[in-house]
Amino acid sequence: WPSIFSGLEIIANRTTFSHRDPGGSPSLFDLLVSLGRNHHATLSLADVHAELDYSPGAMVYIAGRVLEHSVGPWINGERIVVA
Repeated sequence: WPSIFSGLEIIANRTTFSHRDPGGSPSLFDLLVSLGRNHHATLSLADVHAELDYSPGAMVYIAGRVLEHSVGPWINGERIVVA
């Protein structure tokens, strides 16, 4: 189907170690959508010392090539991310 995004990734029930996205553009933002049920995950942005609530329904735009980001273990539930 037509999309404005150049790639799509589905992540299910995985922690994501701290990283930057090497294939991204430094001038564009990546959309991250947290789905699932009954989990309490946190999106960490190490470069700006921020921790964001990443519960189901959260949508975050970040410059993934520029900002180092990760999602550690979460409590309860299932987690699915569309990135």
